[in-house]
Amino acid sequence: MNNDAAAPARTRGRPRGNPPTRESIVSAAHALFLERGYRGTTVRAVAGAAGVDPALIAYHFGSKKGLFAEVMQFQCANALAVEAVLGGDPDTLADRLIDAVTDLWEDADFRELTGQGDEAAEVIREYLEHELLARLVEFLGGRDATARATAVVTVLGGLIYTRYLNPLPTPASLTPSETRHILTPALRAALAPRPRTATTTGAGRRG
Repeated sequence: MNNDAAAPARTRGRPRGNPPTRESIVSAAHALFLERGYRGTTVRAVAGAAGVDPALIAYHFGSKKGLFAEVMQFQCANALAVEAVLGGDPDTLADRLIDAVTDLWEDADFRELTGQGDEAAEVIREYLEHELLARLVEFLGGRDATARATAVVTVLGGLIYTRYLNPLPTPASLTPSETRHILTPALRAALAPRPRTATTTGAGRRG
């Protein structure tokens, strides 16, 4: 009788046991992207810094581009946390939004990440469209939530583009305080409920 137990077959997919967390990989990647830039950072280097097999990075993030997006969006999500920004008084939401965006983009490390080419700009576009816009629509609710959220994202996207990603001299020369002072009224107007028009009201009565 053979008492030797058969060696368990290796399975594909997520490793068993207690693998390092996504957060540890993101942290290692963040440091290397800042040090070496996007093009100078390899998946193998991130894996070495995080103490993991490169296959684990492929499993969690798909590619280096996916990992970079995770690093960027992690910082965006922290800055625009639902509890901190959307969870307060609705009357001061415009102030919290502009504060969160300017605080994030004035951070030196985040500015360094956003200067790393088309990959960074694409991540920002995706975050504004698929994360922030969706969260605002859900938070605002009502028939005009999408229109109001779109107006807000348009104002914030314009700020990001003209002050940080592709700065124009005038917006770039403003202090963060001046930027907030100028754009907060625009955000308040964007957030305001849309009045029903006479055309809409009339159509509703005819219906």
